[in-house]
Amino acid sequence: MMNYQKLFRYLLMSATIVCAITCLWLTVSAQDQAHDKTNKKTPAATDKVSEKSSRGRDPFKKYQPAIKTAKATSKLEPPSIQVRIERYRAQKAASASAHIAAPKPTTALLLNEVQVTGIFHTPRGWSAMVEASPLTPKLSYVIYPGENFFDGQLVAIEEGRLIFRRDIVWTDGRREKSVEIKPLRSPSPVETMTAAKTSPAEVPTTEVAKPTPEKQ
Repeated sequence: MMNYQKLFRYLLMSATIVCAITCLWLTVSAQDQAHDKTNKKTPAATDKVSEKSSRGRDPFKKYQPAIKTAKATSKLEPPSIQVRIERYRAQKAASASAHIAAPKPTTALLLNEVQVTGIFHTPRGWSAMVEASPLTPKLSYVIYPGENFFDGQLVAIEEGRLIFRRDIVWTDGRREKSVEIKPLRSPSPVETMTAAKTSPAEVPTTEVAKPTPEKQ
């Protein structure tokens, strides 16, 4: 009976030792697998961080908003007078085909291409005569408030000057408006002499003797 008890205790101790060794082996194996997974994930995460860093800011630095550099802008230069004249002719032909009023020739002129040669007061109101300097021969046009030019509009006519609104276009699409005043051009000495020659000559007045009453 004692031998069976000893054998049973020996088997029980052996089974306990085997179970302990098995549990220890399983624990070590599970730790090794978890360590391998961690090592595999770490390079991927590092790659993602590097990719984000290459695309944008460093994630380990404090965020700073990007400073936008102002683009260099300048005034948009108008086309040449030949191009503007051709455009005006096309608009005039289109207006004739549509049976509507054609635009005036001043729509092809810039404000700095005209000179004020005369200001008149008419039944229709104030009017002015301007001379187009880039045209050869020079042509003159009678204009009224509201007349359009290529880069502006006539706003008002006053005694001795014209008030325009100039439109300024920038290369970035912005538009600005400014006031421009053109005074009446002073006549040149040649124009003064020509006007003096063409003025009507003064007719001298003669006194007519009164008839004396006849003596009776």
